Amino acid sequence: MVLLYGDLTLKFIVGFLVMVLQINLFGRGNIAPTSAIDQLQNYVLGGIVGGMIYNSSISLLQFTLVLLIWTLVVFVAKFLTNHNNFFKKVIEGTPQMIIKNGKIDVNLALKNGLSANDLSFKLRQAGVMDIRNVKRGVFERNGQLTLVMKNEDSIKYPIILDGKIDYDELATINKDQEWIDEQLEKRNLEVSEVYLANYIDNQLIIYEY
Repeated sequence: MVLLYGDLTLKFIVGFLVMVLQINLFGRGNIAPTSAIDQLQNYVLGGIVGGMIYNSSISLLQFTLVLLIWTLVVFVAKFLTNHNNFFKKVIEGTPQMIIKNGKIDVNLALKNGLSANDLSFKLRQAGVMDIRNVKRGVFERNGQLTLVMKNEDSIKYPIILDGKIDYDELATINKDQEWIDEQLEKRNLEVSEVYLANYIDNQLIIYEY
């Protein structure tokens, strides 16, 4: 019995240390998850710890290896999403404009798993009773709905994130690759050197690494 509780205690300690390791390695996003990877990281890690910690047939070594393998998988996934637009869109998705000028794109809403009931609930939460007053309704990657009313200024999403150009957002401001190349050339910068860039008041605001 003492041996059983000793093994359980060691598993608890290892599980706690791996959780701390993941927070320090990947940032604090998984404490307040805003992306699919952060959510999945929490679910799977919780399932591993909760499902294996009380199973006496699983040794401490096996338990530790599984946690380390999952940490490696998350690390690779985060690396790919931070350095490759294709993987970022596949894994995390992109913001979708569900409502435009008071009209709902029903097909796009359903494609993103947003039912009429869910949409109505999100609108009520935002205090919106008449959809016709919504200028822009964007379904974010974390499932939240960002609304811009017709009497408000439109929200501007970043043009460059983590050294990568968001071509969809670039198109919404009626700019192209040539324009952004010119803007970067003026500052003697490469895209990979830009941490964040946003288009505000007809100018590109750039934050370098």
